[in-house]
Amino acid sequence: MMTGWIGWPLERIVMLLLGLMFFMIFIQVTLFHYRQNFRHWSMWIPVLATPVDGLALVTLAFYNADWLRVALAVLMGASLVAGAFGSYMHVRGVGERVGGYEVRNFLVGPPAALPGLITIASLLGLILLYWS
Repeated sequence: MMTGWIGWPLERIVMLLLGLMFFMIFIQVTLFHYRQNFRHWSMWIPVLATPVDGLALVTLAFYNADWLRVALAVLMGASLVAGAFGSYMHVRGVGERVGGYEVRNFLVGPPAALPGLITIASLLGLILLYWS
C-alpha cells in the first residue's frame, strides 16, 4: 500500500537509500561497540537509534504520512545531537589512549569519523523532510 506518493521522485529514492544506509551504520557501530564490550552507557545510543532511524526512513519512503514525517523529524534531530555527542566522545577516547592525540591513536582508537557520519546522515534526513 503506497499512499501520499506519486511515482518515485528523487526525494523518495534518497529517503529509501538513506534508510538503508542507517541499517548499514547500525551493523558497523554494533560490531565496534560490541568489540569494546559496551564499556560506556553512551555506546548503546547509536546501536538502538540507527535501526529505528532506518526503519522510519524506509517506511516513509513507502507510506508518506504526516505523523510519520513529524516522528522522523524528531528522530533525525535526536540522532543529529547524538552523533555530535558521539564525535566528542570518540575524539576524547582517542586522547585517552597512551600517547594522546598521535596519528597512530586515530588509526587504532575509536573511529573519529563514524559518529560524524551519523550526524551528517541525520542532517540529510532533516533536509529531505523539509525540502520535499
